[in-house]
Amino acid sequence: MGVLNVTPDSFFDGGRYLDHDAAIRRGTEILDEGADILDIGGESTRPGASAVSEDEELRRVMPVFEALARDDRVTSGRARLSIDTTTPAVARAAVGAGATMVNDVSASLGEVAAETGAAFVAMHAKGTPAEMQDDPSYDDVVGEVSAYLADRARAANAAGVQEVWIDPGIGFGKTAHHNLALLRALGQLTALGWPVVVGTSRKTFLGRIAAGGPDAPPLPPSERFEGSLATAVWSMACGAAAVRVHDVRATVQAARIVAAVGDAATPDDRGQGDNQQ
Repeated sequence: MGVLNVTPDSFFDGGRYLDHDAAIRRGTEILDEGADILDIGGESTRPGASAVSEDEELRRVMPVFEALARDDRVTSGRARLSIDTTTPAVARAAVGAGATMVNDVSASLGEVAAETGAAFVAMHAKGTPAEMQDDPSYDDVVGEVSAYLADRARAANAAGVQEVWIDPGIGFGKTAHHNLALLRALGQLTALGWPVVVGTSRKTFLGRIAAGGPDAPPLPPSERFEGSLATAVWSMACGAAAVRVHDVRATVQAARIVAAVGDAATPDDRGQGDNQQ
């Protein structure tokens, strides 16, 4: 799942693609780089972000959807468009323009997804972007996130959504320690029975760990690529159905390696043949 933020204030690429022509070019590049899903959003959900009006969110994303929905990879079904929003009207408009997935950090739009026939990604978040990182705490982060996601997914299924995904919401009201616990427990989340999306790309906790540990002052987003790729590979190996990333080309290559390893020969066949293959 490739990220396209049509925003001025997203933590990694804010402002780069606020211009519609730049956003459409980047969306085309993301598809060229091999993304299966192009996730387009017009409202930043970074820690500390402020809400934007419905009209502004629509102004930002709709021309981008209308253009990219005509891409051959989308019209042929080889790739799909996703709307990253918590706003019902924006979700409806985007689906009307060609989106087939609603990626919802509030996990509240299940009925809208059912109404429009879209797939639905229910994500866990504690608090709002404006204050979610102030002092997040849990008695049992894995248990609480798992129970919440199962509840939201069942509600979406009951509302009539045929395709439900779940996302543990790495970084959304969670410390680095919470994020690591959830990554260690991905097998428990995949065992719930819904496909799991994991989004770690360029997030602060990766900068902390790369700088020395979960509580260290973080490296800037520009220096978090390696951690992003490492956690994407970990997530795939643990059974995640999708990883949401900024660095699409590199992650697609990594995904191909993970898939090839999964399809590799049995242990009895190892060491045979040309080791340069």
